[in-house]
Amino acid sequence: MRALLAAAAAGLALLAGCTSTAASGSEPIGDRPVRVTTTTNFITDTVSRIGGDAVEVTGLMGPGVDPHLYTASAGDVDARRGADGIFNGGREREGKMADLLDQLEETQFVRAVTDDLPREDLLEPAPGVAEQYDPHVWFDVTLWEQVSRTIATALSERDPARAGEYQANLETYLDELAELDSYVSEQIATIPEERRLLVTSHDAFEYFGRRYGLDVAGIQGISTAAEATTADVERVAELIASRGVPAVFVESSVPRQTIDALIASAAQRGATVVVGGELYTDAAGDPGTDEGTYVGMLRANTDLIVAGLSRPDSGG
Repeated sequence: MRALLAAAAAGLALLAGCTSTAASGSEPIGDRPVRVTTTTNFITDTVSRIGGDAVEVTGLMGPGVDPHLYTASAGDVDARRGADGIFNGGREREGKMADLLDQLEETQFVRAVTDDLPREDLLEPAPGVAEQYDPHVWFDVTLWEQVSRTIATALSERDPARAGEYQANLETYLDELAELDSYVSEQIATIPEERRLLVTSHDAFEYFGRRYGLDVAGIQGISTAAEATTADVERVAELIASRGVPAVFVESSVPRQTIDALIASAAQRGATVVVGGELYTDAAGDPGTDEGTYVGMLRANTDLIVAGLSRPDSGG
């Protein structure tokens, strides 16, 4: 563990040192595309949609990458060198990169896409959790609409000559997000009310539950860096048994061991529960697929949740 921490610290120092020769973040763009670096792949997708042909986006984190545990690598140096702008999730989203992002902000144009979200719209984690707020805001589409506006404003600030283009792209994207929000609401409403309990590996879906009318139970906390305990598994297993929930869900960026332990614990209580599918949580799907986009990720998750929780009986 000490060796890993030392390596991470060395990586941060290397990256910070390289920014001294990088673009200041204030140089004129001219006619060339804006060079943007992003963190998670659904931020990459959203910046690409709003930036359109005017931006070249380099994403650091692909499908299946857990940003809670992600550390900067030497390869990230090239992605940041000469970038006109860097977009990250903020709200402790990329926890192990926080110090690096703070250092980069001194020399480059860095924006946390969640910075403009009203404080009253953010969920506080359970007592004793390190994060100041629950960072999983993208599971409420109305909050992602606000994030999209922040991205458009930041691109316009960095490249004012094409502000009109960014605004037009934003308006088109907001129409898609409004349709997505309606779709999710309508689909979740079809689940029998007593079955509206979403159980996952870690507690990433509180915003989703608040917006669309689901109770949510995660075995781990809001960060996958937290360890699930036997008491956590038993607590959720008891909840499943009492509600007659027929399905629980694994996550694309989280190992499924805790879900397997949960299913076994529920069986000891006489409940038969199956894995309803693999949800996208901290990362979207593969590039070039619908699930590799923010909109496609939310639609895919919704369809899996509805199918799993609407199973005809808990016996599978």
